[in-house]
Amino acid sequence: MNHFAAVREKLNDHGLDAMLLTCAANRYYVSGFASTGTDGVAFVTRDQAYYFTDFRYIEAAKAQVRDAVVEMTKSGRGYVALLNEAIGKHGVKRVGYEDAYMTVAEYNIYREKLNCELVPATGLMTQLRMVKDAEELQTLISAQRIAEKALEEICNDIRAGVSEKEIAAKLTYLMLRYGAQNMSFDPIVVSGANGSMPHGVPGDRKIAPGDFVTMDFGCIYRGYCSDMTRTVAVGHVTEEMDRVYHTVLRAQLAGIERAKAGVSGCDIDAAARDIITKAGYGEYFGHSFGHGVGVEIHEAPNASPNHKEALPAGAVISAEPGIYLPGKFGVRIEDVIVLRENGCEDITEAPKKLLIL
Repeated sequence: MNHFAAVREKLNDHGLDAMLLTCAANRYYVSGFASTGTDGVAFVTRDQAYYFTDFRYIEAAKAQVRDAVVEMTKSGRGYVALLNEAIGKHGVKRVGYEDAYMTVAEYNIYREKLNCELVPATGLMTQLRMVKDAEELQTLISAQRIAEKALEEICNDIRAGVSEKEIAAKLTYLMLRYGAQNMSFDPIVVSGANGSMPHGVPGDRKIAPGDFVTMDFGCIYRGYCSDMTRTVAVGHVTEEMDRVYHTVLRAQLAGIERAKAGVSGCDIDAAARDIITKAGYGEYFGHSFGHGVGVEIHEAPNASPNHKEALPAGAVISAEPGIYLPGKFGVRIEDVIVLRENGCEDITEAPKKLLIL
């Protein structure tokens, strides 16, 4: 898939003659070709799209990139030279750049050496990437299914005496085995008192009877991320553990029920947060209800207390409230949902009933 045409259609709305894309996420979004770091540049004019890369990637880029001129950098003819050739050929004057991604050093080089005016235009890409098309949605669902398959299998390995690191390593292996290209992020596996750290790092702690084990993980499939969290118990739960788990579950379901196109991110967050607050755990829910998921694991839009804007149809966000009790345990339950005009579609199929292994 690629989105060169979608970028081209937005240039006029932003008063631009072209868009310069240097960050890996946006390069992939427009071209469907993945390369790391700064090893590539996409350039979209009103008439033609270009993809420039170096010797290491040129063969793969020519085989995979469609609807664009693909050229290779050479000694003395680097990205700046190739860009200036395209700028001159198409009479480009105003070029949008990714001010939210480009480093100061990169910006200074391009500002000094490109024969055009550079205009901050991260918003153009943000608006496009917020709304997923049918192919993107299907890819996100496929990535979610890989993670769910790994979850189903990893539950056979969660027992007393197994370390958090072992579970995290096995999750990584399983997602790769079932078709993932890579991880969306390093898996989070925390148990017992470590569960109170929302982004705790898996360690050598061994799971014990009576522990909650929280697993937050996801994978990349065809360039798009999955994301999910499940909290399971080992052996038994206390009354407090049961109460907290079901409070989080009710909060998540309330947020999902509120989620639809046209509703603000803060209203979705509030639907879940109110339940946790009324249960007496408000101070232990310190992050937002959800974030956008796509080419990047965290992207626009957000379902957070500070996001006042209405969310668009086709946006994909996580639904992940949690309660974290220092020195005791934590619980988080996370699905991924697609916003529709009349509600939302939960693309996560893994069950959420409290599982005691």
